[in-house]
Amino acid sequence: MRIGFIGDIVGRPGRKIIKDSLKNIKEENNIDFIIANGENASHGFGLTLDSFKELMSSGIDIITGGNHSFDKKKDVQILHESGKVLRPDNYPEGVVGSGVAICDVKIGDKSEKLAVINLMGQFAMPLVENPFNWATKLIQNLEEQNIKNIFVDFHGEATSEKRVMLMMFKGKVSAICGTHTHVGTDDLQIFQNTAYLTDIGLTGCYDNVIGMDEKAPIKRATTGIGSHFEVPNSCKAILQMMVVDIEDGRAINSFKIKKYCNSGKLHISDAIII
Repeated sequence: MRIGFIGDIVGRPGRKIIKDSLKNIKEENNIDFIIANGENASHGFGLTLDSFKELMSSGIDIITGGNHSFDKKKDVQILHESGKVLRPDNYPEGVVGSGVAICDVKIGDKSEKLAVINLMGQFAMPLVENPFNWATKLIQNLEEQNIKNIFVDFHGEATSEKRVMLMMFKGKVSAICGTHTHVGTDDLQIFQNTAYLTDIGLTGCYDNVIGMDEKAPIKRATTGIGSHFEVPNSCKAILQMMVVDIEDGRAINSFKIKKYCNSGKLHISDAIII
């Protein structure tokens, strides 16, 4: 089973580079299933029904979320009832939706079960339940169902939280990939049969501040006065993806793909094995 995971999609530029590139990348790299974090896909904040349909038609199979999962309130109920959109599972009880999906991944004439888990960290984030204790229960439940292929999108600000997640669940899940900071890290590794990356980075504009026009962030940094962040209408865009090969629940190979909007060449970085 070969899984592709795309980092935080930011606005129209992120959606466009996916529309233009993803199907070819998926075919050329024999990827069986695509997961993408889409909590910033609509105007940089949240996900609308129209953006959801666009991303699914571009080749994405399931979308994960984070602290912006509920920004587009009009479409939240429909999106989370679709079964194709997750939000962090450790939001408090009573919040619409789920952060766990059991997916059938077609591989040739056969199919295998894949569990996709979406969790959110606690540092500098909205109120959520303890993600580490929550993950322990989730993974125990999946083990009882004999589901071995498990991919975790851990949406968090702190690198230390993401590393703790790896130390707790190495060898128990197939892959853990961090999202949220929009800045890709250079620590892709397979640690005791678990593929790990602290943060995949954004898919969208990279010639500004975390995918947003630089004016508002500069104003906030220099004056302390905030204003609305805007996704630029035109920019240099990048698509960032983690790919992991899974056999019987174990990661056996992993690499990171970068695709720039003005280049047909894919930049590939292999994981180290620990």
